[in-house]
Order: sequence, then C-alpha cells, then structure tokens
Amino acid sequence: MTTTRRPLEGIRVIELGQLIAGPFAGCMLAYFGAEVIKIEPPGKGDALRGWRTVEDGTSLWWRSLGRNKKSVTLDLKQPEGRALARQLIDGADVLIENFRPGVMEDWDLGPQSVKQSNPGLVYTRISGFGQTGPYAKKPGFASVCEGMSGFRYVNGFPGEAPVRPNLSIGDTIAGIHAALGITLALFERERSDEGEGQVVDVALYEAMFNLMEAVVPEYDGAGIVREPSGTTVTGIVPTNTYRCRDGKYVVIGGNGDSIFRRLMDATGRPEMALDPRMATNAGRVECVEEIDRALADWCQSLDSPTVLAQLEQARVPSGPIYSVADMMADPHFQARGLFEQVEINGKPLKIPAILPRLAGTPGRTDWPGAEVGSHTDSVLGEVLGLKAEDLTRLREQGVV
Repeated sequence: MTTTRRPLEGIRVIELGQLIAGPFAGCMLAYFGAEVIKIEPPGKGDALRGWRTVEDGTSLWWRSLGRNKKSVTLDLKQPEGRALARQLIDGADVLIENFRPGVMEDWDLGPQSVKQSNPGLVYTRISGFGQTGPYAKKPGFASVCEGMSGFRYVNGFPGEAPVRPNLSIGDTIAGIHAALGITLALFERERSDEGEGQVVDVALYEAMFNLMEAVVPEYDGAGIVREPSGTTVTGIVPTNTYRCRDGKYVVIGGNGDSIFRRLMDATGRPEMALDPRMATNAGRVECVEEIDRALADWCQSLDSPTVLAQLEQARVPSGPIYSVADMMADPHFQARGLFEQVEINGKPLKIPAILPRLAGTPGRTDWPGAEVGSHTDSVLGEVLGLKAEDLTRLREQGVV
C-alpha cells in the first residue's frame, strides 16, 4: 500500500557547503521527506548555480540538485551569520558540511562545540580524504580522489592514460555514502536510550575505494594488481562491447556457462558452444581473444537491432549503449517513472527521479531548485522567530 507519507518526514537537515557531494546527500534526504534547509552565501549562492548549462541565470543542474530544499542565505564569515547558523543547527536532526577539515572548528561550529547544545545531532562531514590522517588537510576534488582510490587506475585501456567518466562520479558516490551513513546514524539514535547523535565521516577517496571489489584481497592473497582492461572486465569472459554494422555499439554479457552456449549457437558458432576448452569461465579466460574475435565479426555483419533481437530470442543478456536522448525515448524508462517534470518560470523541465524506489513510502519532487535566498525570511522568521525589522537590519549589514 502506497501512502503520501515519506520515511524522513519530521527530520530537519541543515546543509552547509557547496557544489556536489554534500548537496547530493541533501537532495536524497529531501526527496524522501526531510526538511532540508540549505545555507548559501548571499549574492550568487552555491557555485553550482552557475555551472554548465545556464538558463535564466541559473544552471539546469541546480534545478535538479536543489529540489525540495529551502534556500537561506547567511554570510558565515560574519559572526552574526555564524550565530544564526548555530541556532538553526541547534534545532536540527542532521548537519551536512563539506568544507575543508578544520573550517567548522575555526567557526566554533565543530561537532564538539555543537554537541553541547544539540547532543542528538547527526553531524555529517564530507571531505576529500577524511577528518583524520596525514592527508586530511589536502584539497580533495573528486578527480584527485578518484585517482588515489584506485578507481582511475583500472578505468581505461592498457598502455594509455587512465580514463575519467564524463561525470562527477566521486562526488555523487560520496553523497550516496553520506545519505546511507545519516540514515544508519538516525536509526541508531532512535533505538538508543540516550538518543545521542554521532559524527558521520565520509571521504571521497574512500567512497570510491568502496567500489573496488576484489582488488585488495587479490593483491594481498595472490600478488595480483588489477590492470585496466578497456571495454572488458578482467577474469570474466565474454563480457564486452562490440560495434555493429550500423556503427552502433552493443554490450553482450555471455559469461554464464549455459548462457555462453546459447550465445555461440545464436551467433552461428555451435562448435565453440561445444568446445570443452570454453565450457567454464576459467577456460574462456584462456580463450578470450578467440571468443571476442568471433563475437566482433558476428556483430559487424549485422545492424544493432538485429543483433539485439537475436540475442534476446536466445536469452542472452545484451543491450545498446544509450545516450540521454535514447533514455528519454525509451518506454521502459518512462514506465518506471525515471523522469519527473517541474516548471521553471512557466517552462517545463524534466529532471531525474531519485532512487531507490520504495513501494510504500516513495520519494517525490515537490519543487525544483529554488532561487537563491528565497526561503530566508520564512525560515528565519518561523524557525528562529526573527521579526521583519531584524531581517531588514541583517540585509543592510550583508549578513543575509
């Protein structure tokens, strides 16, 4: 049974910091019902508002990442701005910050200080290399952290420069880890007698390190360094990307023993389906060049729709390589509700749904990323009790 209630309703989150990792975590929490109060610097606000494609003075990316958040402007470099932030934090369940380690302590907003007035706060810190250790103070952009995590090393082609996916993947993965850490800490707070919060320490390089599968035990136990392998995956055959006659690429995953036999029958190579050398994955790894050559030749002889239709009939996992245009035209994406429509100044805009999908208490987009400071008066008035004359004075002083 689906209800209109969302699982994080009643949870108040204060989001500090800018750009991607912290705001992505806040976006996830807001989507599932948390009241997220985003504190931005007066004027231009979060730097992401000006990144990439800008329409009507604001980036389209912001409309997605800022959804469901209340935008409040405070100058945290001024004592009164920090004092107002402290009051908001004292009434919150969760704080998300992604400043350089030490900045919050310099502002007397660190976890030890805040714990005195709000012991139940889940204090979430996102940085490049974590709050401790010899690299804690190093600048931690996602590109650098992806490289040091081991992710970039295995991502690319042998003998060539490591490849970066054209996405801020380190930031997004760190944001997901932060959202998970927050929900775990809230769960623990609920079931503990003391009701105390705790610090959630998320490092971008560690979030990416968490994706590295068997890389560590294979090195420690067998001395194997996982190397880049282009469009394949080391030790699993066949799984690769192949170009078809029409110039389009398809992905084929035929690495199960029975699947491999069906695959080779479908491609007109029954002798390979029955070849005892290729009966198991270990044997296919030894024959990888022969198998890949056969599959590449078959794909190049047919257009991609024909390739995929024949593989689907043979029950072989396969699919096309999609662009965003392909995704938005695909009926399955539409049926699964992966696009939500909002209005920006009277114009419709599609933004992605936020996952995971909950059957009983799903998330939703209530409004797109708002204009900078559009909730300052309502939040400071309703939450902190500031009067109109107080807000006027704060604006004159540049605090809000």
